[in-house]
Amino acid sequence: MASESLFQSWNDYRRALSQEDREAFDRLSDKVRLHASACSVAAFLDPLEGALLSILLEQEKELERLRKRA
Repeated sequence: MASESLFQSWNDYRRALSQEDREAFDRLSDKVRLHASACSVAAFLDPLEGALLSILLEQEKELERLRKRA
């Protein structure tokens, strides 16, 4: 999976984060994994595109859930 190689390349960055930030980073990684099959179908040349779109999509869904609760 292309996103996994992307996460591997970010390993040093992740390790340098505080515990709180590392947990947030891991939640972002989980958001990317939710859409791994869509990213594979889209066949992005750069896996970062799929990762960022996946994160943005999940963030948008979360914002919408929060708006509906308010």
